[in-house]
Amino acid sequence: MNLALWLDRHARTDPARTAVFVGAAPWKSFGVLAADAAGLARGMCGKLGLAPGDRVALVMKNAPQYAEVMLAAWWAGLAAVPVNAKLHPREVAYILEDSGAKAVFATPDWISGLAEAVAGMPRAPDVIEAGSVGYDALLSEPMPVAQVPDDALAWLFYTSGTTGRPKGAMLTHANLRAMAQGYLTDVDTVTPADCLLHAAPMSHGSGLYLVPYLLAGAAQVIPESGGFDPAEVFALCGAHRGVGMFAAPTIVRRMVEHAAAHGPALGGLRTVVYGGGPMYVADLLRALEVMGPRFAQIYGQGESPMTITALSRRFVNDREHPRHLARIAAVGLPQSGVEVTVRGESGRDLPPGEVGEVCVRGAVVMAGYWGNAEATAKALRDGWLWTGDLGAFDAEGFLTLKDRSKDLIISGGSNIYPREVEEVLLAHPGVAEVSVVGRADPEWGEVVVAFVVAGEPAPTAAELDALCLGALARFKRPKEYRFVAGLPKNNYGKVLKTALRAMLE
Repeated sequence: MNLALWLDRHARTDPARTAVFVGAAPWKSFGVLAADAAGLARGMCGKLGLAPGDRVALVMKNAPQYAEVMLAAWWAGLAAVPVNAKLHPREVAYILEDSGAKAVFATPDWISGLAEAVAGMPRAPDVIEAGSVGYDALLSEPMPVAQVPDDALAWLFYTSGTTGRPKGAMLTHANLRAMAQGYLTDVDTVTPADCLLHAAPMSHGSGLYLVPYLLAGAAQVIPESGGFDPAEVFALCGAHRGVGMFAAPTIVRRMVEHAAAHGPALGGLRTVVYGGGPMYVADLLRALEVMGPRFAQIYGQGESPMTITALSRRFVNDREHPRHLARIAAVGLPQSGVEVTVRGESGRDLPPGEVGEVCVRGAVVMAGYWGNAEATAKALRDGWLWTGDLGAFDAEGFLTLKDRSKDLIISGGSNIYPREVEEVLLAHPGVAEVSVVGRADPEWGEVVVAFVVAGEPAPTAAELDALCLGALARFKRPKEYRFVAGLPKNNYGKVLKTALRAMLE
């Protein structure tokens, strides 16, 4: 089933209701959005010569046309290739060439960068500026929604590539349908009266969240800035009602800081779903204190988008439960549409309490990596996606992530999970951010090093050492504390531990 059918259905039953807002102002109703997406779809096929299955890249900051182009591509039976708008033109060029994209839609800020990116390509794709005269000229007589099989490619998502060339995770219409249904079942309830605020990049999690909100008939809200600004976000939460949004932990922290300093009205903000990186317990407790019971968590990957486990508001807000702190340190319970297990090196399932690699199977798991049979065979084995994440179930069925397998520190033959140390260090009021990595050591194999961004009051190494010795086994405490002005991060706000290890070398 083509996901664009959901837009078509809402356009028929409720054509006048606003589908997309720019800031507080309506941009297009469901009826107009469907007609224009259908017209753009015909233009993609007729004027650009695209055929079902061809790839259409979106190199765009958040803009109302993002939703329109993505839906038009699906309407025509094409596949969307979302590209992080913060990448370098050379990185964009790799994605365009690897995916074989035949057309690229871009916001004005990327037109010159794309000229650099496509220069020298033997078959350069057509480049269309969103909202331009050329964009409008593509609009043609609306075409019917293309019939596609469930396994047709819908979203070709390229991983962040922090450990090498990014890989394109192939997500089908069936994958995204299962993702949307899982979201509405396990994460949050959405009604047509609600809306999704795209403050995080639509090339990543926020763009995927468009799908369950489309299924529910809810509106999309695009900030006028095209990105995240805490003052703008809270102003939009005052202008709209039933606001949901996806936020990486770095965005949550900035929202909490702004809310604590300025006390904005929060009545319109319904749900903040956090994910995409570790949310430390201290940060979540602070968020609950300042912003109230509005938070839920998802754990997923580009290869199993949004849909491995979920920690609903019910569990996040149950502060009276004796295991509340342990529960909010976890990433939740397996979602309804998937099976999740933790496996050891031998491939056998491990009992609660034992740490192994998190594996998942279900209708949401990707079809494989685009043009990369070797990586596909490594990730998809025996019908399961091997995530590369290390975790453990507790007796209640909550999954706690330890770290990526590549970030595990082995010192003197003992395993040390960086997040465990980071949680302890963040309990110091003078630690703003911290990241723990291993450094090669001739005696122990590896020793623990903590990179610390100091706040107020700035901690001393002796204070942090005492804190660790009071909460951790002696062998887990950092052997060195490096105080830095900031932590290196990728374009989605994830700390680049590879860069920290390179600093040590």
